Amino acid sequence: MGDHTDYNGGVALPMAIDLATEAVFAPLGGANLHIVSAEERDPVDLSLIAGGDGDLGPPGWGRLAAAVVGALGPVPGGEVLVSSSIPIGAGLSSSAAFSVALALSLGAPPDPKRLAVLCRDAEARAGADVGLMDPFVIVAAHEGSALLIDFEDLAASDVAVPDDAEFTVVHSGAVRQLASSAYAERRAECARAAALIGVLGHATTGAADAISDPLLRRRARHVVSECRRVHEFVVALGSDDLSAAGALMDESHRSLRDDFGVSTPAIDALVEQLAATPGVHGARLTGGGFGGCVVALSERGALDPGSWRHGAWRVRPSAGARRHALGERT
Repeated sequence: MGDHTDYNGGVALPMAIDLATEAVFAPLGGANLHIVSAEERDPVDLSLIAGGDGDLGPPGWGRLAAAVVGALGPVPGGEVLVSSSIPIGAGLSSSAAFSVALALSLGAPPDPKRLAVLCRDAEARAGADVGLMDPFVIVAAHEGSALLIDFEDLAASDVAVPDDAEFTVVHSGAVRQLASSAYAERRAECARAAALIGVLGHATTGAADAISDPLLRRRARHVVSECRRVHEFVVALGSDDLSAAGALMDESHRSLRDDFGVSTPAIDALVEQLAATPGVHGARLTGGGFGGCVVALSERGALDPGSWRHGAWRVRPSAGARRHALGERT
């Protein structure tokens, strides 16, 4: 819960999941970094003489790699092998996972705040002006819990996820890239609304409703109402009320669709299909929108991941990348 609240100074409740990107660095000396990914046809070769990033080159995964290396400062020459179980362009933070994994493999300390800012800034330089939520939760999450994050100061606390809650991510079949979507337009609209009523994550419903411009009013209303839903979702999880939690997910999707305008007909149809499935408590789009995946909360066994045309994954709240970096998992 909490999409598009991070860059508006609000609150969010994401969780790290048990899909992962891994990067393994082999020091070979020299002044070049050779990066190979099992998911990409062409490798990336970066010169480290000028800091590794230069002009970043053409759009693509190599551009993001160059931005991360440039943000890290001096790094040793060698080879990085990358592999991932995260579908690309599905709204499951594949770019943030890659950024964090690459940075950690090259020696970045696993400090959630510093690493989240570094990876956020690298993505912005590579062409996607994203928020802090994805890299932060990837580093800071703990197994079995979601992470309540206040983006005013990046204060975070664990929120236990009930054992009987089952989450399934279902792909809509539409791949999206934030850099080529209207994501930047939404950020600009939120900035215009904030110029009228202050930081949207701290604004009241009354202040949002008082905005005269109907478009900006809808954008602000989503952020304000989504922050409220985050807090209510925490309460629902704490009382093991999965029905109430699911209803909040349904409400969140309607807000993302109607007030924030980031859903698509394919996403909406998938949400409706999931919501009509026995045992499903609620469903909503996940990620920045404009395609990708839907996440559903259900009773155990209500959804079969193998029955969905474009792919589905049953996911659980997992430990973040800091645990991986410290060698506590393989």
